[in-house]
Amino acid sequence: MIRPEVKAHLHRWREVIAAAATWLFALWLFWLGGWFLQGLGVIGAILALGWGVIALRRLRFLRSVAAPGVVEVDEGQVGYWGPSFGGFVALADLVEVRLTEFHGTRQWRLRTASGEVLTVPVDAAGAEKLYDAFAALPGIDMAALTAALDRGVATLPLWKRADRSLPGR
Repeated sequence: MIRPEVKAHLHRWREVIAAAATWLFALWLFWLGGWFLQGLGVIGAILALGWGVIALRRLRFLRSVAAPGVVEVDEGQVGYWGPSFGGFVALADLVEVRLTEFHGTRQWRLRTASGEVLTVPVDAAGAEKLYDAFAALPGIDMAALTAALDRGVATLPLWKRADRSLPGR
C-alpha cells in the first residue's frame, strides 16, 4: 500500500518521527490544564526535544551501505569485519578518533594507547552504531563530530583522551 521508497524514507526517519510525536503528546498534556498535567507536559516536551536533537545527530551517521564489511559495537568494544582487514578496539583503550580519507573512502581512524589502529569505513554496514559508542567517550563533542562528518573533511582529529599521566588526574 505504501511505495517502497516512501517506506524506506519513513523507516530512516523513524526515531525523529517518534520524538516529534512524543513532543506533540506532551504539548497536548500541557493544554489539558491543571498543574499536574501541565508539569508532565513541560517535562515531556523538554525530554522529547532532547531526544529529537540526539535522533537528528544519530540520523546523520546513518548512511547507505557502500563499503564492504560490518561494524559491530558490543560491551564497550568496536569491531569491524572487512574483506581484507578488521579487528576490535576497546573504547576504554582509545586515545584518538580521527576522520580520514584513504583511497577516496572516508574512514574512522581509532587509535589505542599501545599504538594499534583500527580503520572503519564511514559507510560500512552498521556504522551508525558508532554514534552511541563515540558518545560514551569522555569529553567528546558530538556536535563537532557530526558536523565534521557532514562537511567531509579528511584527516581531522575529532577527539583525544586527556593525558592520564599528569599529576592530579
